Amino acid sequence: MKLKLLYSCLLVAGTAGFTFAQETVDTAMVSKIRNEGLNHSKVMETAFYLTDASGPRLSGSPELKHAQEWAVNQLKSWGLVNSAREPWGHFGKGWEVQKNYAAVTLPYYHAIIAIPKAWTPGTNGPVTGDVVLVKADTITDLDKYKGTLKGKIVIFDAKPGVERTYKADGVRYTDAELDEMTKPQEARQRGAFDRNSPAFRAAMKARTFRTVVNAFLQQEGVGLVLSQARGSDGTVFTTNGASYADTAKAVSPELETSGEDYQRILRLVKAGIPVKMEADIKTQFFTEDEQGYDVVAEIPGTDKKLKDQLVIIGGHLDSWHGATGGTDNAAGSAVMMEVMRILKAVNFKPRRTIRIALWSSEEQGLFGSRNYVLNHFGDPKTMELKPEQAKVSAYYNLDNGSGKIRGIYMQGDSTTAPIFKAWLAPFKDLGATTITNRNTGSTDHVSFDAVGIPGFQFIQDALDYGARTHHSNQDTYDKLSEDDLKQAATIVASFVYNTSQRDEMIPRKELPKPQPARN
Repeated sequence: MKLKLLYSCLLVAGTAGFTFAQETVDTAMVSKIRNEGLNHSKVMETAFYLTDASGPRLSGSPELKHAQEWAVNQLKSWGLVNSAREPWGHFGKGWEVQKNYAAVTLPYYHAIIAIPKAWTPGTNGPVTGDVVLVKADTITDLDKYKGTLKGKIVIFDAKPGVERTYKADGVRYTDAELDEMTKPQEARQRGAFDRNSPAFRAAMKARTFRTVVNAFLQQEGVGLVLSQARGSDGTVFTTNGASYADTAKAVSPELETSGEDYQRILRLVKAGIPVKMEADIKTQFFTEDEQGYDVVAEIPGTDKKLKDQLVIIGGHLDSWHGATGGTDNAAGSAVMMEVMRILKAVNFKPRRTIRIALWSSEEQGLFGSRNYVLNHFGDPKTMELKPEQAKVSAYYNLDNGSGKIRGIYMQGDSTTAPIFKAWLAPFKDLGATTITNRNTGSTDHVSFDAVGIPGFQFIQDALDYGARTHHSNQDTYDKLSEDDLKQAATIVASFVYNTSQRDEMIPRKELPKPQPARN
């Protein structure tokens, strides 16, 4: 194989090392890590237990707890210490789907592709009913439906959302695209998501009105609500239809329906052709333990002066409920677990303590990592920091799907760029070369960055993450790229090794200013 040949070539280089800006890389240790990560990987085995064997890992669900407990025990079996489910604070109700069947029965039988929206109730047994189109732009428009919807299946008017495309789902970064990422980026202008913009106000108005509609439908006792999911070719991108808060108001059962099925039903109803459906949906709420938990474990440091310092790696373990969360984010969690396994397998004794954290409730707002940071390191709202904040050298995150690592986002930390350039040099043959000063957000490294801890997310090839798997019913084990995950684990393990062994911690940017929470 090419990978083995390249590994052999690297081994011939001996221990001379790569040197960039006074940063020397231990080539011998990189060779050991490469050999273990590329030729003896367990990453797909780990991914199997986090996906197929655990199921969907929605926050608060029994399936997430199962995956967390398995991860705790697996990390212990590899020789890590302090492996546990650590509570981070109150989350809310757990929820899972226990049965989901829905079909058109008139004008002919057709089983539809649809997924219950998270935290919505079931149908309390089988239901059958006529499909009724509800068209309402204002509250007064709802008056004409009073007393007519009990037991009905409700559908809303919607523009055709199923578009044919002839572009490949899976993509990788081109050299030109990676080169563009290294160039300075102009500051983003205030635009569509400005809270004072017409577009944002319109979106908030529509959201508020939908809340009113939902309350009306629940009061009227509808049997089931259909909504059109984003996606095509049978892909359903899932969301929540109600709050996980223990104080949330009751809503009607709601199915997020594939675009093709939704539009077929809508066309029939609008043409005046009677449509009947049957459904049997069972969901369950869990309120016995409303705490949120993260998985943590460590390889203890051995240097008398440095062992109290930390190198932290992580990814979120929770997922949405439409599938088993393969690319989002069993991929990142399996890679980070594999990193710890690799380091133990090569008998590495780090100078600094290495800690893994697998977060929960990332999908609801980075709750697992934000509360972990709040509990251990400080409050970004006030910038009141705890002593442990000064002891973290760096946090590394993986949460952009199953694609291989192509480089790393510096989050504006230009002083660290020469260090990371040296660390990536041994992996040029694996396609990881790019250092960009740009920021990337929407995942757990920003929780650390917010309190002045160097937090980094790796650049990954997108593959079909955005087009097909992210939060969808297609996000399964089968969508994982084995070679890419092996490459990612190998590179992260090398970064962790280097971070733990440096005489100095990773340089820090200027401490952020307090960040009061937005309403």
